[in-house]
Parts: sequence; C-alpha cells; structure tokens
Amino acid sequence: MATFRITGGKTLSGEIVPQGAKNEALQIIAATLLTPDEVIVHNIPLIRDVLRMIELLKILGVETKPLGNHDFSFRAANVDPRQLRTREFRNIAESLRGSVMITGPMLARFGQGYIPRPGGDKIGRRRIDTHLKGFQSLGASFEYNQQENAFSLQATHLKGTYMLLDEASVTGTANLIMAAVLAEGKTTLFNAACEPYIQQLCHMLCHMGANISGIGSNLLHIKGVGSLHGCKHTILPDMIETGSFIGMAAMTGSALTIKNVSFDHLGLIPDAFRRLGIRLERKGDDIFVPAHDHYTIESFLDGSIMTISDGIWPALTPDLISVFLVVATQARGSVLIHQKMFESRLFFVDKLIDMGAQIILCDPHRATVIGLDNKIKLRGTTMTSPDIRAGVALLIAALSAEGISIIHNVEQIDRGYESIDKRLNALGADIQRTG
Repeated sequence: MATFRITGGKTLSGEIVPQGAKNEALQIIAATLLTPDEVIVHNIPLIRDVLRMIELLKILGVETKPLGNHDFSFRAANVDPRQLRTREFRNIAESLRGSVMITGPMLARFGQGYIPRPGGDKIGRRRIDTHLKGFQSLGASFEYNQQENAFSLQATHLKGTYMLLDEASVTGTANLIMAAVLAEGKTTLFNAACEPYIQQLCHMLCHMGANISGIGSNLLHIKGVGSLHGCKHTILPDMIETGSFIGMAAMTGSALTIKNVSFDHLGLIPDAFRRLGIRLERKGDDIFVPAHDHYTIESFLDGSIMTISDGIWPALTPDLISVFLVVATQARGSVLIHQKMFESRLFFVDKLIDMGAQIILCDPHRATVIGLDNKIKLRGTTMTSPDIRAGVALLIAALSAEGISIIHNVEQIDRGYESIDKRLNALGADIQRTG
C-alpha cells in the first residue's frame, strides 16, 4: 500500500495542464471494440483504471500500440469472445467499474457479453439494472451465475426499440448507445445521460459511421448501421481535475493557471466555485485563479444559507462534491453540501473533523460546513483514502494544513489522477511517496 507524506502550508505557483478525462477514456476505449479497423485515440490519461481497461482489451485479442506518451492505436480485428470467461479477464474486470462498458460493444459485434460484478469506488449502491434491462429491450437475454457472481449475456440479433431509462446512468447510456449503433432499425433512448463524455462518445461513433441524433440532449435517436470503420479521436481535458485544481489553488492561497481546460465543457463548475467566493478568470481556454487570502460564501437572494448540490448533467457533477466540501472548510460563512446520488460519499468528513474542520454530518447525503475563514488552519493528521474523489479532497486538505499529513492507500488516488504527486511538487508542493 503506497503512502503520501505531505508537508502542508506550502504556497503553489505556476501552470498545470489537466490530464485527459478518465470517464471519457473508459468509454472511448470500450468503443474501439466495435470495428476491426484501427482506431487512434489521443490524450489518454495513464492512470490505473484506464490502463486496466486497456489490459482487458488486450486479453480479448485487441492489438494495442502506444504511439506517444498519451496516444494509442487500437485494432480489434482478432477478438476472441471466449476470453471473457477466463480468470485473467474476470480478475481485472472485477476491480474496475468501467469494465461493464465492454458488454455493449461485445453484444453488438459478437453476440456475447459477460459482466463479473464490477468493482470501483465504494461510495454506495451502484446497480447495473439499467444496463441489463436495456440490453434485454434490444433483444439480448442474460443469466446470473451466483457462484461466479457474474452475468452472462447472449444476443443472436439486436433490434432497435424505444427505451425510457429508469435512471440517467452515464455508463448505462454509453453501453446502450454502443449496443444500438449496430442493431437493426431505430433505437430511441429517453432520459439518457448527456454529459460531455457521452457527447464525445457519440461524436466519435458518428465519425466511425454511426447515425446518432439528439447529441447533447437526454433524447437520443440511433439508426443502426451494418458496420463501423476506424477513426481518430481526442479525449477532452478532465473537468474533475480542473475543478480539483481550482479548489486546491483557493485552499492553499496560491495563484495558479490551469491550461487548456476546454472551458465550454465545464458546465456549472466555474459558477459553483464563484458561489463559494472563489475568483477565477477565463483567459482563452485557460483559467487563472488568483491568490486568495479569504473567500466568502454567497447566500441565496433571500438571505438563506447557500446549498451546493450535485445532479444529472448539466447540473454540478457529483465527482466534485468532495472537493467543494473541503474548500468550504476555510471559507468565510456556511454552506450546506448535498450529495444526492451516492449515500456513502460524505463519510470521509470524519477525517476532516479530525483535522479541525467544523462540519455537521446531517445524514448520509448532507453536511453543513462552517467555514474557518483561514483564522484556524487545519492540522496535519494520518488518514486513509477511501475512494478516488475523497482521496484527492483529503490531499487538498493536507496541502493547506499546518504540519505533516500521512495519506495511506493512495492507489485510490492513482486510479484517477496521473502522477499527481510529481505534478504538484513541480508547483511547489511537498509530497513524498513511499511504498
């Protein structure tokens, strides 16, 4: 188990570039299974979850070739569906939530799918009903093997249909889009997720020859085609990293420039930080965050306490709620953080309370933060990263704290943030990795 030893209280400065978007990369890599032709993908983040996804494709027989530091070639001309049942495939798939998205392309092209119970962050119940019910609507059948804790799927013939999704699941929407593009006839997906990652997937599939309309909305129309061809695709900058760096700059009183953020794809993220009193300037496609001695949380127009809550896009992404909560601990004023989508994501606040933060955990979904206004600094402590997003939030807290902090299980952070210690040390942080 790797560990970070952080000496807090350092002021950061300089420029940092967000990595490619993790959530988009997992979808795009899965989509390369839909064609035997070469697909070249640029700006792939070299993080644990993405590298595991690439390893799964290799096991299936996909020829993968690195073309540069973050560019890869994929050629799925010799895929062997029998590899889905191997212990090697199952072991990796069980550790990776994104592995479920291999099923849509495999069903569409080879008529077979296999879903070991997917892993990922332990942030609450994350069911896969939307995936399975959608595949069933397209004509697939599935069985659950209790001994293997896995679902086996078969589809001799996928046929387009109308689907009202029971939840706007991002991975579920991606999976069903990838299955539908090669299905016979027209598929309509209502209540579809419409995050920039889904839009990017749809644009890539259209470049490969798919017929998708309604991109960017929650109503998608997909006309199935007989086959897809190769293409080139560039992954967006990771909006979660961008948001993490904004919060990190404010929390440490640092002036930072975040380069090439694809600002128009950030949605409500900049405005949500402004609600916490954080000033930021757009400079072309960059964001400059000036040094903050203080930042004051806004109230609503009637004077009531501000609420920061997540929701389905274009609402605020739930992956940044942990960061907003940490940043609020040193603001002037109070805020209610409402994490609607996952019931375990706020349980890391006990670690912040140990550091001196004033937080009332109201219930599994809500926490009230009383900002310390930098009058009382957080203090260093020893903690363990419970998941990717809470892990980076704790890292931000440690960077701003007085004294030494130890974070164990930083492999969780590595799953979503590439070489984060080296990149932040280049800005003036003091993070030492051991193990």
